[in-house]
Amino acid sequence: MNITNIKWIFFDIGSTLVDESIAYRNRIERTIANTYISYDEFYQRMVEISKHDQNAYNKAVKFYGLTKAPWNSNDVFAYPEAENCLSELGKHYKIGIIANQELGSEQRLEKLSLLKYIDLVIASAEEGVSKPDLRIFQIALDRANCKTEEAVMVGDRLDNDIIPANKIGMTTVWIKQGFGSYAEPKTVEEQPDYIVNSLAEIAELFR
Repeated sequence: MNITNIKWIFFDIGSTLVDESIAYRNRIERTIANTYISYDEFYQRMVEISKHDQNAYNKAVKFYGLTKAPWNSNDVFAYPEAENCLSELGKHYKIGIIANQELGSEQRLEKLSLLKYIDLVIASAEEGVSKPDLRIFQIALDRANCKTEEAVMVGDRLDNDIIPANKIGMTTVWIKQGFGSYAEPKTVEEQPDYIVNSLAEIAELFR
């Protein structure tokens, strides 16, 4: 990567900037309520599925023949290093969001004290198109007035973040957090340019 070319760094939200572990815990507990299935059993099923499929919750629900519980966006929290990471990167780059989210992403980012570091938010609910559709990436690049070779995509999922960003020509950074961290890149298109384990490492990578 020629870092001198980079102008924009785009981030996913879930399990990238925000910790979804409590949200998943609460959702799983609601899903298995009044069943014989233990939390640990359901969680481990999700871990196993995550090694080859990024839709682990939906697949686990189907496996056990259960009904999906609603996702509560209020159960997510910014990772401890998120604010410092965005603050540091923001001194040298424009910061954007490309995420599959329910309506209200900007308000939630504001509540998490992250919005002030972000120059552009492109979210699926507002745009009417979801990752991995390349159109949502193109919308972000167009709004940012940014060429693909000037952009980085940081995300936790190979299917929604790394593969489409690779296809469109962005530099890709896979952040191994949440259930996405259990995946194993098998094809060339799944291979990120960089792999990190935390937001702190991203700040170092682009320093």
